[in-house]
Amino acid sequence: MTSPQPAETRTRKRSAQTATLAEIAREAGVSAPTVSKVLNGRADVAPSTRARVEDLLRTHGYRRRRAESTRSPLIDLVFHELESAWAMEVIRGVENVARDTGLSVVLSESAGRLTPGRTWADQVAARRPHGVILVLSGLDESQRALLTSRSIPFVVLDPAGDPGVDVPSIGATNWQGGLAATRHLVELGHTRIGAISGPTRMMCSRARVDGYRAALETAGLPVDPGLVLTGDFHHEAGYRQGLELLRRADRPTAVFAGNDLQALGLYEAARELGLRIPDDLSVVGFDDLPVARWVGPPLTTVRQPLMEMAEAAARLVLDLGRENGSSSATRVELATSLEVRSSTAPPRERRVS
Repeated sequence: MTSPQPAETRTRKRSAQTATLAEIAREAGVSAPTVSKVLNGRADVAPSTRARVEDLLRTHGYRRRRAESTRSPLIDLVFHELESAWAMEVIRGVENVARDTGLSVVLSESAGRLTPGRTWADQVAARRPHGVILVLSGLDESQRALLTSRSIPFVVLDPAGDPGVDVPSIGATNWQGGLAATRHLVELGHTRIGAISGPTRMMCSRARVDGYRAALETAGLPVDPGLVLTGDFHHEAGYRQGLELLRRADRPTAVFAGNDLQALGLYEAARELGLRIPDDLSVVGFDDLPVARWVGPPLTTVRQPLMEMAEAAARLVLDLGRENGSSSATRVELATSLEVRSSTAPPRERRVS
């Protein structure tokens, strides 16, 4: 058996063609069937051998020819958290496209991490789906290389950070949504407007708060850092941060809650403190989940077209997976819109005057 070559003497990516499996096997000092096992995500390969072969696949930029790849009738849908009505809207959108194309959807969760674990990538390689959609998640370099070498396309939906110029993604106009939400409150006459953001590590959360700040600055209103609190896009954060905002002696008369779940938590905090919505407090959410229409009072919110975003992501990943498919638009943002309901009104002093 040929000894593995030192890393510094390995052949780099070729300009004319990528290395064959036989050449990679020879360079790694293993058999071609062993390389095939690694490509197929088989577990019966020693970790050191797997790492050596993966490194060579990445070094040579190897891509399995689509004719070699018998794909399973699946789309992998990966959430960083899977526990809310928000996720259900995304699942419905992907299911709509999958059902129409005769595919099934495999759900997985990365337990709050912004990249799935290594075992997940191996499992995807073994499943050989038509494509992977990552929601509020991303891939590290080795995971991207693993999927690319197996010709498994992937798309990021609502990316948490900058996915990179070469990573297809579907998002929404979060900055414009935050601007519209806050501008609506300003136009009603509110001058002390609070905000409960989502996690600062998420790009969509930062963009919404940036839109909030831009609306205040454009209106000539000061941005009070004490009125901007950080949440986590969950109901409990809206309740907890809502109590902190509303217990202030100079409490805000309106709050942009960052998303609908935090808005519902804010509703609970207001009730606990004896404040009525919208008489004493105006509230705006973000997402327009189904619950926003029947909560009391119905919630004014920014509609994020979650189902349409998910459908677009599913269509894009399938397009990328077709043998001759290509997509010139690898980064798409769908428009948000303000849905005005009964949770917002002019501040009390404006109504009295």
